[in-house]
Amino acid sequence: MQKLAWILVIVGALNWGLIGVGFFLNMNLNLVNLIFGSMPIIEYIVYILVGVAAIIRLPSFKTL
Repeated sequence: MQKLAWILVIVGALNWGLIGVGFFLNMNLNLVNLIFGSMPIIEYIVYILVGVAAIIRLPSFKTL
């Protein structure tokens, strides 16, 4: 479960980075939206899963 949570956190962070870069390039680089844009419910479920994964991983960040 921790490994899956870690992967989702990394994917979420990379997606947010692409959203930021896309803003300056005037492009939609939100990969979740590009992949699941025609299925908004699935898109929002992915966002929720990334958020839950971040919450799961929070205790491990205190050791940094």
